[in-house]
Formats: sequence, C-alpha cells, structure tokens
Amino acid sequence: MYERGRTYNRRIDIHAKYGGNAQSGISPCANHPYVFLFTAPAGEKYGYDDGWLSTTQFSYTGEGQLGDMEMARGNRAIQQHVTDNRELHLFEKSARSGQYHYLGQFRYLSHQIRKGTDGEGDDRSQIVFLLELIETVQA
Repeated sequence: MYERGRTYNRRIDIHAKYGGNAQSGISPCANHPYVFLFTAPAGEKYGYDDGWLSTTQFSYTGEGQLGDMEMARGNRAIQQHVTDNRELHLFEKSARSGQYHYLGQFRYLSHQIRKGTDGEGDDRSQIVFLLELIETVQA
C-alpha cells in the first residue's frame, strides 16, 4: 500500500484514494479498513508531543486541541483498531507543503493519561498512545 520512508501527497495519495478527514490528525476511513495518523512539529503549539521512543515504539498524542481529551472518535479508533479490524498507518509531515513521510504500519499497545496544556495554554488531560511498528507488512 505505502512504502516505508517514501513521501506522499496527503490529499492525492492518501485521502483521494481511501477517504478520511483531510484536516484531522487521526483519520479513520469510512469505506476502507484503515486509520491514518498524521504527526507534525507544528502540533507542539497545541500540546502534542509525538515521537520515537525506540526504533519500534512511537508515542502519539490523541486528538482534541481544547479541553480534556476523551476516548471518543479518532482516539477510540486507535484504541479499538484491532477489534474493528483496521490498520494504523502513520505519516509525518515533511518540509514540503502537503507532503508526508510514511513511517509505517503500527499497532496500539497501550495509552496513558497525562497532564498537559491545550492550544489556549489551559491545563488539561491528554491521551498519549504507545504504538508499535509492525516490521513486516503484507501489501
């Protein structure tokens, strides 16, 4: 489906083919068994702190820019992706507009509730997911 390390146009190569919300960081597809996850350095201003913890584990902050995050919508899609028979695919924004590097297919391991701040600087609870890279993906 996607090749790890390659760069793709989010609108053309991802959403035009499979659907999903082109504005959200967590984008479940209505008609395909995929949940697309997007991370970008600009998310730090909204309290998101995503990144590699090791060569196979990635910390991914849930959705919601204001107030406490809830285990609903996209956050629930991550947590329940195995039960719902969906794949998680993670992309990282590149320096070029609309372009994203494909980091790979992941699986949900766990999550934590952490204290953080929202986009307005107010204290809030954040859901932080621990994801594991699936090394061998069948295309």
